[in-house]
Amino acid sequence: MKKISSLLASLIVLSLVLAACAPAATPMPEPTSTPMPQPTATPTPEPTEAPKTIVDIAIADGRFNTLVQAVQAAGLAETLAGPGPFTVFAPTDEAFAKLPAGTVEALLADPEQLKNVLLYHVVSGMVMSDQAKSLSEAEMLNGEKVTIKADMGKLMINDSQVVLADIEASNGVIHVIDSVLLPPQKETIVDIAVKDGRFTTLLAAVEAAGLVDTLNGEGPFTVFAPTDDAFAKLPAGTVEALLQDIPQLSSILLYHVVPGKLMAADVTAVDYLNTAQGESVRIKVEDGKAYINEAQIVLTDIEAANGVIHVIDTVILPGKTIVDVAINDGRFTTLAAALQAANLVETLQGEGPFTVFAPTDDAFAKLPAGTVEGLLKDIPTLKNILLYHVVAGSVKSEQVITLTSADTVLGKPVTIKVEDGKVFINNAQVIIVDIVAKNGIIHVIDTVLLPE
Repeated sequence: MKKISSLLASLIVLSLVLAACAPAATPMPEPTSTPMPQPTATPTPEPTEAPKTIVDIAIADGRFNTLVQAVQAAGLAETLAGPGPFTVFAPTDEAFAKLPAGTVEALLADPEQLKNVLLYHVVSGMVMSDQAKSLSEAEMLNGEKVTIKADMGKLMINDSQVVLADIEASNGVIHVIDSVLLPPQKETIVDIAVKDGRFTTLLAAVEAAGLVDTLNGEGPFTVFAPTDDAFAKLPAGTVEALLQDIPQLSSILLYHVVPGKLMAADVTAVDYLNTAQGESVRIKVEDGKAYINEAQIVLTDIEAANGVIHVIDTVILPGKTIVDVAINDGRFTTLAAALQAANLVETLQGEGPFTVFAPTDDAFAKLPAGTVEGLLKDIPTLKNILLYHVVAGSVKSEQVITLTSADTVLGKPVTIKVEDGKVFINNAQVIIVDIVAKNGIIHVIDTVLLPE
């Protein structure tokens, strides 16, 4: 018992020693008002707009409605929305509106031709305007080339000006142009006339006259083409008679052809054109309508590989004498009245040839008041003055400028001089040259010549 008590006492002492050596317990933290930190939420990314393709930009812009319509009609929308890259010279709606009436509608009805025209506006690769300025030409996706010219701060693609450059898309770049680019035509004038369907009589005449090969040649030619309706306006039997008279038929047909390629703007910029037949045709614009002699030009600028066609509503006929030309012109009414009063009409309708320096009505109006009326009563003096404007023979302007004088039919010479690029007959300036008639040439002057 004593041993057990001693053992228990030893255990109690050991427990007390161990308890005294143990570390103090950590007190529990007091609760505070500060909230426990929460896990940070991951931000949701803002949606980004997908990069716009060339087609997307054209649709959204609003200035390319016709182009977009054409691209869709030609089945090129998917191509131009593809990876590319492409450089597109994009014509605006106003550019398409500058085309001749009916052109856009005709192209939309001919997808293959439309596709060819549209691909003529696209270059493979991304060509910025600074790069384009260093080029002289570029090959388009239709295989044809355009000329590139940087001049006076303007970038020109053929005859079209780049009005806004470097609109970047996800698959290329757009340069905005002010005119539609038209690829070089591969069809000749004859090909186009055959395909059109409105020129069957003209084509029959061209074939009968042996002119098909000529009008299929290199040219270039400007053809004023009468429609079947125009030929139908001729007196009954005229066409049949002409098909039997090949020289006369050929003369008439060549009277509708002008050497060179003259677009509508070139045609209306002049008063006369010299035809392949040799005689001149009168060009005038009245009330917004253009005329060649008495025929109205109803459709312009049909381009061919070897020239251009302008459609007219009346067949024009050569064989006009100097007097005929003066009367039909409309600017020589005083001269025509004077010739009639002096009995010189028949003379100047004769074989000739004559060269007439023809004063306009404005030229006669520069004379002192009452002069014209007095001359119409003094026929010998009037006749002398009129003959002082006539030179025997056919003297073209290139010959006139080599002369210092010329003998008139009156028997008295006129002086000829060239100053600052202007040609003068005495003190009258020559303002229009080389109007060719059946029996001679007219040079128009701005002052009446008076013999000493």
